Amino acid sequence: MKRFKLSLLFGIMGVFMGFSNIIMATSNTLTPQQRGIIPIAAFTSTGDLDNLKIALNEGLDSKLTINEIKEILVHSYAYAGFPRSLNGINTFIVVLQEREAKGIKDEIGREATPVANNIDKNAYGEKVRTSLTGTRSSPAYQTFTPAIDTFLKEHLFADLFMRDNLDYLSRELTTISILSGLGNVNAQLRSHMNITMNLGATPEQMNDFISVLENKVSKEKAQNAQGVLKEVIANRSK
Repeated sequence: MKRFKLSLLFGIMGVFMGFSNIIMATSNTLTPQQRGIIPIAAFTSTGDLDNLKIALNEGLDSKLTINEIKEILVHSYAYAGFPRSLNGINTFIVVLQEREAKGIKDEIGREATPVANNIDKNAYGEKVRTSLTGTRSSPAYQTFTPAIDTFLKEHLFADLFMRDNLDYLSRELTTISILSGLGNVNAQLRSHMNITMNLGATPEQMNDFISVLENKVSKEKAQNAQGVLKEVIANRSK
């Protein structure tokens, strides 16, 4: 019975991977909502709260829902840490209060679907990670410090990715925006750019990501991300 429940959950998970309020654009650019994710996540990671306020307002204006932005900020803690995430959330509270005072009504959006407590998170997380990255060799950290691999599977790829009010692609756009903002994490940026493309982002859309990063966040950070992206695209074409 437990296996059946887990299999059913994975089937439902597959449906939610493909459908969300933020749908992949059919053109060579990201959607306005996807573009809105980039500066929100990047400025959250750097703690630039003044520019984050601007990005949050622009994200809401682009029709990101309140709950989608909440989820972007929650997801950010896995890569930028609790202090940056919490400061981002507190900044968002202020933005919403200011918009409400101006009579602006933003769409709340849906909450994440409740998940059963008896899920085998280790198995779930491993399946999600494999679906994102494909088959891979075991990295050194996995045997050197097994605890961190367990946390990655059970918390990042299970607890967070189970939350279906933000689709997988949006989570990965959040992640590469955070990593681009942080800097000095090119190995992880390379890995997550590959995952973003595994989820359907085209080279043209990835270059659009770089353009948003350059225009909204930092030319220097965009230049670094562009170098990583060129490497990723070249390796994928081999």
